[in-house]
Amino acid sequence: MSEILESAGQALLYGVIGLAVMAVGFVALDLVTPGKLFHVVWRDRNRGAAVLLGSQSVAVGLVIMEAIRASESENGLGQGLFSTLLYGLAGVLVMTLVGIVIGVLTPGRMGAVALEDSDDRPHPAAWVQAGMYLGTAFMVGAALS
Repeated sequence: MSEILESAGQALLYGVIGLAVMAVGFVALDLVTPGKLFHVVWRDRNRGAAVLLGSQSVAVGLVIMEAIRASESENGLGQGLFSTLLYGLAGVLVMTLVGIVIGVLTPGRMGAVALEDSDDRPHPAAWVQAGMYLGTAFMVGAALS
């Protein structure tokens, strides 16, 4: 029974680290998109912003999953949590940089273009940027394994 409780406690701690990394990912996405992301998604009901946020959340989750697998947990719980945090933040940084580079290489400001909804459909750029976030997550995850 004590092993179960210990494992549950460790899972909870890794979950807290994952939540912190996801929060940083949200802030990073908010910085590279126009407007306040929370309001754009929930108040304005912008579908492009929802596509970006949803894909970025899945992408960060994938990075965190691989970060936990690659963590230095054999050196103790503290080392495992710390390495997971660093690996997760590195993934968020790479995703943010990819988003910025795509924005520079495409016509218009990528964040603004991706948030242009018409006929209740997100702009195709939202799907492109969403794919870039997911692709980046797979790339970072592979690098961690």
